[in-house]
Amino acid sequence: MLAWLDRHINLEAIERGRAGRAAQPTLERIAALTAAMGDPERSFPVIHITGTNGKTSTTRLCTALVAAQGLSVGTYTSPHLVALNERIAWNGEPISEEDLLGVLSPLAALEDFIRAEHPEMLAPTWFELMTAAAYRYFADVAVDAGVVEVGLGGRYDATNVADGQVAVVTNVELDHVAILGGTRVEIAREKSGVLKPGCVAVVGEEDDEIVSVIEAEARAVDAAAFWRRGFEFDCVGNFAAHGGRVVSVRTPGANYEELFVPLYGAHQGDNVAVAVAAAEAFFGSALDEAVVAEALGSVRVPGRLEVLGRRPLVVLDGAHNPAGAAALGRALVEDFATVRRVVLVFGCLNGRSPAEVLAAIGPDRIAHVIACAPPSLRGLPTAEVAAAAASLGLDSSVADSVPEALRAARALVDEDDLVLVTGSLYLVGAARGYLTR
Repeated sequence: MLAWLDRHINLEAIERGRAGRAAQPTLERIAALTAAMGDPERSFPVIHITGTNGKTSTTRLCTALVAAQGLSVGTYTSPHLVALNERIAWNGEPISEEDLLGVLSPLAALEDFIRAEHPEMLAPTWFELMTAAAYRYFADVAVDAGVVEVGLGGRYDATNVADGQVAVVTNVELDHVAILGGTRVEIAREKSGVLKPGCVAVVGEEDDEIVSVIEAEARAVDAAAFWRRGFEFDCVGNFAAHGGRVVSVRTPGANYEELFVPLYGAHQGDNVAVAVAAAEAFFGSALDEAVVAEALGSVRVPGRLEVLGRRPLVVLDGAHNPAGAAALGRALVEDFATVRRVVLVFGCLNGRSPAEVLAAIGPDRIAHVIACAPPSLRGLPTAEVAAAAASLGLDSSVADSVPEALRAARALVDEDDLVLVTGSLYLVGAARGYLTR
């Protein structure tokens, strides 16, 4: 069944220019799939989350907050780091392999039926099939709510066949420009497509020009409310603590003071503010502060400033674009200030500028770069990554595999140093799989 799934067009084929008409933006295929299944995505209310950075963290934070109110929650995220079933979770637990096969298997016959009925329609993509499987599973287990992360963009993303009761835009930066557009305004238009009639829009972006694009969409679809960070809600306190951050949040309904969140990086304070506002918008009232504190204290986000080793410290972070890398650089200064030296295991995908990412992290914080290609057909050659490091005056070396890179990194550090695996999430996922084994 997984071999059948992998025969379908995926993002790698689209970004490599090998998807043909399947790369053209449309909801036609996913709508046909879900309609044939009885529109399972309409059997539960949805918090729909898009943005350039922070989507997965915000999705996990929202899930914890909604579940803490006693609701059964289905969560859909992407990409996965190690195992495919990470993408679909029920009450925080990934779907079992048996259940995953159980929702994927009928889709093969359904695909044949739809294509027989509509011979002009192209086969669904890999992500469209996974999205349909997620919505089917959530309907089958009768979740009370779905917290759904957009895969790419928003307006034409397969997840957008659902209508979010709450629509979240965490932020807008330049990313996937070949697909979404070459300016932040163009990308904002794509992401604002998750706003639907009657929704509450929760916007973490602060740039006036970008917010105006999203607000125009909210007016066009007759959204019920528009909540903007810095106005209707905000992160009003945010400082490093042992094992994470302590965050205070102001929302339309309440002030939530000194909430401990076991996540590193000041940017997580912004994600917490967005998530608490989204949960409050979903329930239509303020939340119990003790319940919020307990929920946030349980959140884990694999591959996002995740500590997987100590003495030496080993940290994984999927900072794959300059904005994410800048947030990582700030975290190195504030959250890991006692670290003496940082050795990077670093790799990018084609289309990324390794020099831009490394510069955003901060070359003065990096003692050595070990270039390692992500396990992906789109992986940038290690020679290009090493050359980018050299252009910034950084010492570098290359490794042929993730295990080799990690062994080399550990050989270069003392117990007070930091091994940081970053860049592509494919690289981070491979490192996480190796380290957790």
